[in-house]
Amino acid sequence: MFERMLSLPESGTETFFLWGPRQAGKSTLLKLHYPDGVWVDLLKADEFRRYVARPELLREELEASGPDPSRQVVIDEIQKVPALLDEVHWLIENRGLCFALCGSSARKVRRGGANLLGGRAIRYEMRGLTAGEVGDAFDLDRALNHGYLPGIYESARPRQLLDAYIADYLREEVAAEGLVRNLPAFSGFLDAAALSDGDPVNYSNIARECGVSGPTAKSYFDILTDTLLARWLPRWQRRAKRRLSGAPKLYFDDVGVVNRLARRGELERGSDVYGKAFENWVFHELSAFISYRDLDEQLAYWRLPSGIEVDFVIGDMRLAIEAKSTANATRKHLKGLRTLAEEHPGVRRMVVCLEPRPRRTDDGIDIVPATDFAHRLWQGDIA
Repeated sequence: MFERMLSLPESGTETFFLWGPRQAGKSTLLKLHYPDGVWVDLLKADEFRRYVARPELLREELEASGPDPSRQVVIDEIQKVPALLDEVHWLIENRGLCFALCGSSARKVRRGGANLLGGRAIRYEMRGLTAGEVGDAFDLDRALNHGYLPGIYESARPRQLLDAYIADYLREEVAAEGLVRNLPAFSGFLDAAALSDGDPVNYSNIARECGVSGPTAKSYFDILTDTLLARWLPRWQRRAKRRLSGAPKLYFDDVGVVNRLARRGELERGSDVYGKAFENWVFHELSAFISYRDLDEQLAYWRLPSGIEVDFVIGDMRLAIEAKSTANATRKHLKGLRTLAEEHPGVRRMVVCLEPRPRRTDDGIDIVPATDFAHRLWQGDIA
């Protein structure tokens, strides 16, 4: 079992939402953190039927047991019965109870106009495994091939589990929740979107590939991000000496899912698809670190109209990072960072790569091996 980096409040001190993709480890973390909590599991068919028919049962049952503000009340898969949130609101206000509200998507909750507790609940997000959580046993090649979901990362049969994960997502997350009318079209969209992982999104091109309208394609991307299967990376927006350009990029939350959807097969070092997966991993580590450490920083990418770009910038140009799956970082790999420094002198610059040892160029660019990057990041020495 892995020690997760996401810190949750002590029992009875705070109400919060915990969102995250399926199988990221949300329920496991909650059970470990609140072993004496009151548990409502809406994945159980009988629990779901009871509460969807009579949401007030939650209030009545907690009242009958004698509300104990020191015990966290955990509701798993809260998006399945959004009406429970009215009862949660009442119990917070009138009984001082604290809730952990866990789910894989807030889309159904928002779409139904459900009570989101009016700012009374903090939002946390769970990600797949990070290198910091795996520790010294972290295997980069395994992560890029298997993905970051704990059960699949450790599995000897990741392909079958990933296929089942994608099928369950389509059946239980998309179809069962009524998120789309045309499931075959959405399934084809998933395949096309996976091919764009880490690239600026062109709605028109994706729509044409999938045989749907532009607005429909945009709504499909909204579903991906609302269900936390993917995340946007915006372009850096503060005006510099030159006009910056570029649509936001989309990164899938799990590179294993991308591999299966894009039919990449086994990833080998030196291949283009390995490089794409490597960039996804660097994004995963950076975005998880910023989220888990609650940093008030934006992660973005930087690009000029000429096409020169830098993969990731943190904050107001505090740090710029290129992800290059090369064992020999040369001048061509440093071009974006050097151009960026002309616009923003003093920015700290780094290339995360597969070189065996760290080094620094004459103009101050740090060349950092992937494993060193992960270790230093979670030690707090980078961001």
